[in-house]
Amino acid sequence: MYRDISKKQLETTVALLQQGGLVALPTETVYGLAADASNEHAVSKIFKAKGRPSNHPVIVHIGSIDQLNQWAKDIPDYALKLAKTFWPGPMTLILKKQKSVLDAITGGQDSVGIRIPSNPIMQKVLQRFDGGLAAPSANRFGHISPSSARHVKQSLGDNVDLIIDGGPTSIGIESTIIDCTGNHPRILRHGMITENDIEKAAGLTILKNTSDAPRVSGALKSHYSPVTKTFLANAQDITKHLQDNRSIVVLSRSKPNVNKVIIHDARIPTRSTQYQGKQHWIIMPNDAQAYAHSLYEQLHFADNLACDALLIEEVPNTMRWKGINDRLKKASA
Repeated sequence: MYRDISKKQLETTVALLQQGGLVALPTETVYGLAADASNEHAVSKIFKAKGRPSNHPVIVHIGSIDQLNQWAKDIPDYALKLAKTFWPGPMTLILKKQKSVLDAITGGQDSVGIRIPSNPIMQKVLQRFDGGLAAPSANRFGHISPSSARHVKQSLGDNVDLIIDGGPTSIGIESTIIDCTGNHPRILRHGMITENDIEKAAGLTILKNTSDAPRVSGALKSHYSPVTKTFLANAQDITKHLQDNRSIVVLSRSKPNVNKVIIHDARIPTRSTQYQGKQHWIIMPNDAQAYAHSLYEQLHFADNLACDALLIEEVPNTMRWKGINDRLKKASA
């Protein structure tokens, strides 16, 4: 359930950011670890807190399209069409950067990722802060992204000056990243905005991704990973694994055909966290949007069960599921 930010919390948050502090804030995708994007020392704290490689770029969050020219230059018309269509929302544009943009933000590249988030709390903070916030996911680098304030606390602990609890994120997986440094858009990271959505808004076809594309967040082969050894599997393979004596947790969109399995329904938001038993089955939604919203919450829950293995049933290989497929493949790489 969404929680608003109080006037006092808003003032405290903005003051901390202006002083170079780190604040974990909710966006509609995942919780971000925010710092003043124009303050090199503040940005360096993000990398230290996350254990993030220094050449891994971070996305700058802004409050208005009017601020875009402060961070980017030579913005193509189709990028502006995309911005006007999908912002505020879960889309990041990769654009040629202004000279003033810190190398720490871009990973030393000549491009910068920009996004306007739609979460009301993040919107209020950005409007009051009146600047750009670097805000990668608020978790240890490479691990499961946080979709709640609780996940941030578990992952980063006291490495954050303040955590603002805005309730669970509404979308649940990271933004679609679109390279707009050329004459046609390229998708560098899939999210819940699809190729068809992008081509319709841009009025252009999407080019295939190539090796010369800018480095972006979440592009490594292994990412979003549970501590528990994780596998993608079909229904037949899952049934085989359940027949052995290991402790296993399964994420599937259907109910199990076996006995003596503890069943958890991801579609029911309230549940106890005290369970005993070797084999757990988490029933996931059939709808792509609902699945994405629930995914990281269920991965965190599965990890906390501390089983020997996590098996995730393969999801449809269709356009609406591409962002989810990307996360599952990287989580199990």
